[in-house]
Amino acid sequence: MMTQNNRATSGQVIVLAGATGDLGSRIAQSLLKRSANIRAIVRAGSSNDKVTALQKQGATIVEVDYGSASDLVKACHGASCVVSALSGLREVILDVQTKLLDAAVEAGVPRFIPSDFAIDFTKLPYGTNRNLDLRKEFHERLNKALIAPTSILNGMFSDLLTGQAPLVQFGLKKVIYWGDADQLLDFTTMDNTAEYTAAAALDPHTPRYLRIAGDVLNAYGLRDAASEATGKKFGLIRVGGLGVLDTMIKVTKFIIPGNDEVYPPWQGMQYMRNMLSGLPKLEPLDNDRYSSIQWTPVREVLANR
Repeated sequence: MMTQNNRATSGQVIVLAGATGDLGSRIAQSLLKRSANIRAIVRAGSSNDKVTALQKQGATIVEVDYGSASDLVKACHGASCVVSALSGLREVILDVQTKLLDAAVEAGVPRFIPSDFAIDFTKLPYGTNRNLDLRKEFHERLNKALIAPTSILNGMFSDLLTGQAPLVQFGLKKVIYWGDADQLLDFTTMDNTAEYTAAAALDPHTPRYLRIAGDVLNAYGLRDAASEATGKKFGLIRVGGLGVLDTMIKVTKFIIPGNDEVYPPWQGMQYMRNMLSGLPKLEPLDNDRYSSIQWTPVREVLANR
């Protein structure tokens, strides 16, 4: 079922899957600011405040049965790009996203942006990060499809530094790290990632990969950013080498398996281990591709926590 709200939108048609999620809703808002005509795909029977808000903001709500190829093809028909902001495990990142990809190809959509939004996992071997392995596996399908794909890689969401990613310990006034304090890390806010994704979705000439970072800091830089943001002097704590972190991951995974959770504690630790290894460092950066975006530094994120 397709429901059009009262407010007319103009411009390209962008199909957005996962529009009710945290990142997806931000992408939707950024697209609307750029006068895109959004078709937000939601599961049949979905009715909640997020769906209502999307409709009021100017999105066209398209209810689909993800098991129905005809529903998905109809939703994709006439679009210039399909953007996936889906979040989940194998049944979502591989199964549902593949169905969406197949529908986009059948509908003749020229471009597809998958739900990557991460460090450069293409440089990582299989087995180092469960969630990123799923994205690598989906890429094997995506790269064979008759469609032009563009992956947006943004490092870690800077927003996580205020709580979920415990590198900055505000109570202790310390920045903790493993391995080399000089290793540079990529950080981008969810808002900046959403803005960039919206711009890329409306850009018909994007390359296979776009790499962005709102800020690039090592442990010393994080320490200085935290000190400037809080007005208090932060120090550094080296917990150990990367081998120590590997052991911590194994122990955490044994104690708290969380295999059915998208982000169990050990998953975040795997992500941090990947970043600290330096392997998935983003380069070169494509920040300058869309000049309207004002990049938010980590210092500002920490100050506004």
